[in-house]
Amino acid sequence: MPFTLQSKTALITGAGRGIGRAIAEKLAAAGASVLINDLDAVPAAEACQAVRASGARAEVLAGDITRPDFPQKLVDRTIAVFGGLDIIVNNAGYTWDNVIQKTSDEQFQAMLDIHITAPFRVLRAASTFIRETAKREMAEGRRNMRKVVNITSIAGTEGNPGQVGYSSGKAGVIGLTRTLAKEWGRYHVNVNCVGFGLIETRLIQPLTGAAANIEVQGRQIAVGVQPKVLESVKSMCPLGRAGTPDEAAGAVLFFCSPLSDYVTGEVLICSGGLHF
Repeated sequence: MPFTLQSKTALITGAGRGIGRAIAEKLAAAGASVLINDLDAVPAAEACQAVRASGARAEVLAGDITRPDFPQKLVDRTIAVFGGLDIIVNNAGYTWDNVIQKTSDEQFQAMLDIHITAPFRVLRAASTFIRETAKREMAEGRRNMRKVVNITSIAGTEGNPGQVGYSSGKAGVIGLTRTLAKEWGRYHVNVNCVGFGLIETRLIQPLTGAAANIEVQGRQIAVGVQPKVLESVKSMCPLGRAGTPDEAAGAVLFFCSPLSDYVTGEVLICSGGLHF
């Protein structure tokens, strides 16, 4: 590997399953210590144990990232446990789909809360540490690059019928990313986005009978895709398949690594060439 993340600390939201867990495992394999967050305590603990079993350092703080007070607790816990914060990956998210005339205010707001408001609060919570630490490092003649990676989607870059809330939230995080890239460049922080296409997670599982549900804040939200629709989308992809969580995590690893030290404010699409 042409780089190492030894001595780096990473905070990853939504890291109990799927892409988030793959990101945690990849960063840990590169040498980083990781703080794993997920809404669900059991998968968060399992992901933490898996990272520890590989020989890396990991801690866990389960909880709802959309609660106004939780992002600050998450940032504070990371710094308290590991003594610093070098990488933030805002990955937590889910889909709650419908066409606009069937989308309630609650449904639309829920998508904004998880995909744009929560990342904003995490980054605001981290801002004091990042600014003060960078100023101290610069006064000592050191330049330590820190990394922020926000997760977007081709639904956010191009729109997707039936996903008015999800697409709006994922588009919003691109604006957040590009603004923070300009605000935080002076503090030696690279702020970038990775936009995913069709990745094999529980959100795109084939619907073979009754709809599968995930529970979020007491709501039962149907997820999954009709098999015919899923196959149709795969056929539109130049690579002819969905991506794996490990492949998705690879794109994030690039932005967390020294290989991207002169890249900021960018959106890297990881979709196998798929465009809606």
